[in-house]
Amino acid sequence: KRLDDVLAERSFGKRWRTQLSRANLKLTVAEFAALHVIAMVGFFVVGYFVLFGQQLIMGIISAFVGFFAPRIYLSMAVGKRLKQFESQLPDTISLWVNALRSGYSVPQAMEAIARDAPEPTGTELPRVVQEMQIGIPMPTALDHLLERVESEDLDLIVTAVNIQREVGGNLAEILDVIGYTVRERIKLKGEIRVLTSQGRITGYLISFLPIVLALILYGINPGYMGRLFENQACGWPMLGLGLILIGIGAAIINKIVDIDI
Repeated sequence: KRLDDVLAERSFGKRWRTQLSRANLKLTVAEFAALHVIAMVGFFVVGYFVLFGQQLIMGIISAFVGFFAPRIYLSMAVGKRLKQFESQLPDTISLWVNALRSGYSVPQAMEAIARDAPEPTGTELPRVVQEMQIGIPMPTALDHLLERVESEDLDLIVTAVNIQREVGGNLAEILDVIGYTVRERIKLKGEIRVLTSQGRITGYLISFLPIVLALILYGINPGYMGRLFENQACGWPMLGLGLILIGIGAAIINKIVDIDI
Protein backbone atom coordinates (compact mmCIF):
# COMPACT_ATOMS: atom_id res chain seq x y z
CA LYS A 1 0.00 0.00 0.00
CA ARG A 2 2.87 2.38 0.76
CA LEU A 3 4.32 1.72 -2.68
CA ASP A 4 0.95 2.35 -4.28
CA ASP A 5 0.62 5.66 -2.39
CA VAL A 6 4.06 6.76 -3.62
CA LEU A 7 3.46 5.76 -7.24
CA ALA A 8 -0.05 7.20 -7.34
CA GLU A 9 1.31 10.69 -6.63
CA ARG A 10 3.65 10.58 -9.62
CA SER A 11 2.52 11.95 -12.97
CA PHE A 12 2.75 8.54 -14.65
CA GLY A 13 0.92 7.00 -11.69
CA LYS A 14 -1.99 9.41 -12.08
CA ARG A 15 -2.07 8.65 -15.80
CA TRP A 16 -2.04 4.89 -15.13
CA ARG A 17 -4.83 5.21 -12.57
CA THR A 18 -6.98 7.10 -15.07
CA GLN A 19 -6.32 4.53 -17.78
CA LEU A 20 -7.07 1.62 -15.43
CA SER A 21 -10.34 3.28 -14.48
CA ARG A 22 -11.26 3.76 -18.14
CA ALA A 23 -10.51 0.10 -18.86
CA ASN A 24 -12.44 -0.96 -15.71
CA LEU A 25 -9.46 -3.08 -14.59
CA LYS A 26 -9.46 -3.79 -10.86
CA LEU A 27 -5.74 -3.08 -10.41
CA THR A 28 -3.87 -0.56 -8.30
CA VAL A 29 -1.01 1.50 -9.67
CA ALA A 30 1.50 -0.64 -7.74
CA GLU A 31 0.00 -3.86 -9.11
CA PHE A 32 0.17 -2.48 -12.64
CA ALA A 33 3.82 -1.50 -12.10
CA ALA A 34 4.56 -5.00 -10.79
CA LEU A 35 2.88 -6.38 -13.91
CA HIS A 36 5.54 -4.63 -15.99
CA VAL A 37 8.29 -6.46 -14.11
CA ILE A 38 6.52 -9.82 -14.35
CA ALA A 39 5.94 -9.35 -18.08
CA MET A 40 9.60 -8.42 -18.63
CA VAL A 41 10.82 -11.53 -16.81
CA GLY A 42 8.29 -13.77 -18.54
CA PHE A 43 9.10 -12.48 -22.03
CA PHE A 44 12.84 -12.77 -21.34
CA VAL A 45 12.50 -16.38 -20.21
CA VAL A 46 10.37 -17.32 -23.21
CA GLY A 47 12.59 -15.48 -25.67
CA TYR A 48 15.89 -16.66 -24.22
CA PHE A 49 15.13 -20.30 -23.42
CA VAL A 50 12.27 -21.22 -25.76
CA LEU A 51 12.22 -19.18 -28.96
CA PHE A 52 15.77 -18.13 -29.77
CA GLY A 53 18.04 -20.81 -28.33
CA GLN A 54 19.67 -18.89 -25.47
CA GLN A 55 20.60 -15.83 -27.51
CA LEU A 56 21.16 -13.08 -24.94
CA ILE A 57 20.43 -10.23 -27.35
CA MET A 58 17.09 -11.74 -28.37
CA GLY A 59 16.25 -12.33 -24.72
CA ILE A 60 16.90 -8.65 -23.97
CA ILE A 61 14.77 -7.61 -26.94
CA SER A 62 11.99 -9.93 -25.73
CA ALA A 63 12.19 -8.35 -22.25
CA PHE A 64 11.96 -4.90 -23.85
CA VAL A 65 8.80 -5.99 -25.66
CA GLY A 66 7.45 -7.43 -22.40
CA PHE A 67 7.93 -4.07 -20.69
CA PHE A 68 5.46 -2.44 -23.10
CA ALA A 69 3.06 -5.41 -23.28
CA PRO A 70 0.90 -4.32 -20.25
CA ARG A 71 0.59 -0.79 -21.65
CA ILE A 72 -0.41 -2.08 -25.07
CA TYR A 73 -3.04 -4.34 -23.52
CA LEU A 74 -4.33 -1.48 -21.36
CA SER A 75 -4.58 0.84 -24.36
CA MET A 76 -6.45 -1.81 -26.34
CA ALA A 77 -8.82 -2.45 -23.42
CA VAL A 78 -9.57 1.28 -23.09
CA GLY A 79 -10.21 1.62 -26.82
CA LYS A 80 -12.46 -1.45 -26.92
CA ARG A 81 -14.51 -0.29 -23.94
CA LEU A 82 -14.87 3.23 -25.35
CA LYS A 83 -16.01 1.85 -28.69
CA GLN A 84 -18.63 -0.33 -26.96
CA PHE A 85 -19.91 2.61 -24.91
CA GLU A 86 -20.20 4.89 -27.93
CA SER A 87 -22.01 2.21 -29.94
CA GLN A 88 -24.57 1.88 -27.12
CA LEU A 89 -24.96 5.64 -26.69
CA PRO A 90 -27.75 6.22 -29.26
CA ASP A 91 -29.97 3.55 -27.64
CA THR A 92 -29.11 4.93 -24.20
CA ILE A 93 -30.19 8.42 -25.28
CA SER A 94 -33.44 7.09 -26.74
CA LEU A 95 -34.28 5.28 -23.49
CA TRP A 96 -33.33 8.40 -21.52
CA VAL A 97 -35.64 10.56 -23.63
CA ASN A 98 -38.55 8.12 -23.25
CA ALA A 99 -38.01 7.95 -19.48
CA LEU A 100 -37.98 11.75 -19.16
CA ARG A 101 -41.17 12.05 -21.21
CA SER A 102 -42.78 9.45 -18.92
CA GLY A 103 -42.20 11.72 -15.92
CA TYR A 104 -38.92 10.39 -14.54
CA SER A 105 -36.31 12.76 -13.16
CA VAL A 106 -32.79 12.67 -14.59
CA PRO A 107 -31.35 10.41 -11.82
CA GLN A 108 -34.40 8.13 -11.93
CA ALA A 109 -34.11 7.83 -15.70
CA MET A 110 -30.40 6.97 -15.42
CA GLU A 111 -31.12 4.35 -12.78
CA ALA A 112 -33.91 2.81 -14.87
CA ILE A 113 -31.67 2.63 -17.95
CA ALA A 114 -28.81 1.04 -15.98
CA ARG A 115 -30.92 -1.92 -14.84
CA ASP A 116 -31.00 -3.58 -18.26
CA ALA A 117 -28.13 -1.83 -20.02
CA PRO A 118 -25.22 -3.98 -21.23
CA GLU A 119 -21.60 -3.46 -20.25
CA PRO A 120 -20.08 -0.84 -20.10
CA THR A 121 -23.18 1.39 -19.89
CA GLY A 122 -24.63 -0.89 -17.21
CA THR A 123 -21.52 -0.26 -15.09
CA GLU A 124 -20.97 3.46 -15.62
CA LEU A 125 -24.50 4.83 -15.13
CA PRO A 126 -25.01 3.15 -11.70
CA ARG A 127 -21.75 4.75 -10.56
CA VAL A 128 -23.17 8.17 -11.39
CA VAL A 129 -26.40 7.39 -9.53
CA GLN A 130 -24.49 6.08 -6.50
CA GLU A 131 -22.32 9.19 -6.37
CA MET A 132 -25.41 11.42 -6.39
CA GLN A 133 -27.01 9.29 -3.66
CA ILE A 134 -24.06 9.90 -1.33
CA GLY A 135 -24.29 13.66 -1.83
CA ILE A 136 -22.06 14.42 -4.80
CA PRO A 137 -23.64 17.09 -7.05
CA MET A 138 -24.87 15.90 -10.42
CA PRO A 139 -22.44 18.06 -12.49
CA THR A 140 -19.50 16.63 -10.54
CA ALA A 141 -20.77 13.06 -10.89
CA LEU A 142 -21.20 13.56 -14.64
CA ASP A 143 -17.68 15.02 -14.85
CA HIS A 144 -16.39 11.87 -13.13
CA LEU A 145 -18.24 9.82 -15.75
CA LEU A 146 -16.59 11.88 -18.48
CA GLU A 147 -13.18 11.22 -16.94
CA ARG A 148 -13.79 7.47 -17.03
CA VAL A 149 -15.28 7.53 -20.54
CA GLU A 150 -13.40 10.02 -22.70
CA SER A 151 -15.99 10.46 -25.44
CA GLU A 152 -16.84 13.57 -27.42
CA ASP A 153 -20.44 12.43 -27.79
CA LEU A 154 -20.76 11.94 -24.04
CA ASP A 155 -19.19 15.37 -23.48
CA LEU A 156 -21.96 16.84 -25.64
CA ILE A 157 -24.63 15.13 -23.52
CA VAL A 158 -23.06 16.17 -20.21
CA THR A 159 -22.81 19.78 -21.40
CA ALA A 160 -26.47 19.77 -22.43
CA VAL A 161 -27.59 18.35 -19.07
CA ASN A 162 -25.54 20.89 -17.10
CA ILE A 163 -26.82 23.82 -19.17
CA GLN A 164 -30.42 22.64 -18.82
CA ARG A 165 -30.03 22.50 -15.03
CA GLU A 166 -28.84 26.11 -15.00
CA VAL A 167 -31.16 27.79 -17.52
CA GLY A 168 -34.04 25.33 -17.76
CA GLY A 169 -35.72 23.97 -20.86
CA ASN A 170 -37.05 20.69 -22.20
CA LEU A 171 -34.23 18.21 -21.64
CA ALA A 172 -36.05 15.44 -23.51
CA GLU A 173 -36.16 17.47 -26.71
CA ILE A 174 -32.52 18.51 -26.33
CA LEU A 175 -31.40 14.90 -25.85
CA ASP A 176 -33.55 13.83 -28.79
CA VAL A 177 -31.69 16.26 -31.06
CA ILE A 178 -28.34 15.16 -29.62
CA GLY A 179 -29.30 11.52 -30.17
CA TYR A 180 -29.90 12.20 -33.85
CA THR A 181 -26.54 13.97 -34.08
CA VAL A 182 -24.75 11.09 -32.36
CA ARG A 183 -26.33 8.54 -34.71
CA GLU A 184 -25.20 10.54 -37.73
CA ARG A 185 -21.69 10.85 -36.30
CA ILE A 186 -21.47 7.10 -35.71
CA LYS A 187 -22.76 6.44 -39.22
CA LEU A 188 -20.20 8.83 -40.70
CA LYS A 189 -17.39 7.29 -38.63
CA GLY A 190 -18.31 3.85 -39.95
CA GLU A 191 -18.22 5.08 -43.54
CA ILE A 192 -14.85 6.75 -43.02
CA ARG A 193 -13.49 3.63 -41.35
CA VAL A 194 -14.46 1.57 -44.38
CA LEU A 195 -12.90 4.06 -46.78
CA THR A 196 -9.63 4.19 -44.79
CA SER A 197 -9.40 0.43 -44.13
CA GLN A 198 -6.97 -0.09 -47.01
CA GLY A 199 -4.63 2.56 -45.60
CA ARG A 200 -4.72 1.02 -42.12
CA ILE A 201 -3.99 -2.47 -43.46
CA THR A 202 -1.12 -1.05 -45.52
CA GLY A 203 0.29 0.53 -42.36
CA TYR A 204 0.08 -2.74 -40.46
CA LEU A 205 1.70 -4.62 -43.34
CA ILE A 206 4.55 -2.13 -43.72
CA SER A 207 5.16 -2.10 -39.97
CA PHE A 208 5.14 -5.82 -39.20
CA LEU A 209 6.32 -7.41 -42.44
CA PRO A 210 10.04 -6.53 -41.97
CA ILE A 211 10.00 -7.79 -38.38
CA VAL A 212 8.20 -11.03 -39.23
CA LEU A 213 10.47 -11.60 -42.22
CA ALA A 214 13.59 -11.06 -40.07
CA LEU A 215 12.34 -13.60 -37.52
CA ILE A 216 11.56 -16.14 -40.25
CA LEU A 217 15.02 -15.71 -41.79
CA TYR A 218 16.59 -16.01 -38.34
CA GLY A 219 14.74 -19.28 -37.78
CA ILE A 220 15.75 -20.64 -41.19
CA ASN A 221 19.38 -19.52 -41.13
CA PRO A 222 20.53 -18.31 -37.67
CA GLY A 223 24.13 -17.93 -38.81
CA TYR A 224 23.20 -15.51 -41.58
CA MET A 225 20.84 -13.29 -39.56
CA GLY A 226 22.84 -13.70 -36.35
CA ARG A 227 25.60 -11.46 -37.70
CA LEU A 228 23.19 -8.55 -37.61
CA PHE A 229 22.73 -9.00 -33.85
CA GLU A 230 26.33 -9.92 -33.02
CA ASN A 231 27.99 -6.99 -34.79
CA GLN A 232 27.65 -4.15 -32.32
CA ALA A 233 29.51 -1.63 -34.53
CA CYS A 234 27.29 -2.01 -37.59
CA GLY A 235 24.46 -4.46 -36.94
CA TRP A 236 22.89 -2.78 -33.92
CA PRO A 237 22.81 0.73 -35.48
CA MET A 238 21.20 -0.76 -38.59
CA LEU A 239 18.55 -2.49 -36.46
CA GLY A 240 17.90 0.68 -34.50
CA LEU A 241 17.66 2.81 -37.63
CA GLY A 242 15.32 0.29 -39.23
CA LEU A 243 13.00 0.26 -36.22
CA ILE A 244 12.99 4.07 -36.10
CA LEU A 245 12.08 4.32 -39.78
CA ILE A 246 9.35 1.69 -39.36
CA GLY A 247 7.92 3.65 -36.43
CA ILE A 248 8.00 6.93 -38.37
CA GLY A 249 6.26 5.33 -41.35
CA ALA A 250 3.57 3.78 -39.15
CA ALA A 251 2.99 7.10 -37.36
CA ILE A 252 2.64 8.99 -40.66
CA ILE A 253 0.18 6.45 -42.09
CA ASN A 254 -1.84 6.47 -38.86
CA LYS A 255 -1.98 10.27 -38.97
CA ILE A 256 -3.20 10.22 -42.58
CA VAL A 257 -6.03 7.73 -41.97
CA ASP A 258 -7.07 9.24 -38.60
CA ILE A 259 -9.79 11.67 -39.69
CA ASP A 260 -11.50 13.77 -37.02
CA ILE A 261 -15.25 14.26 -37.24
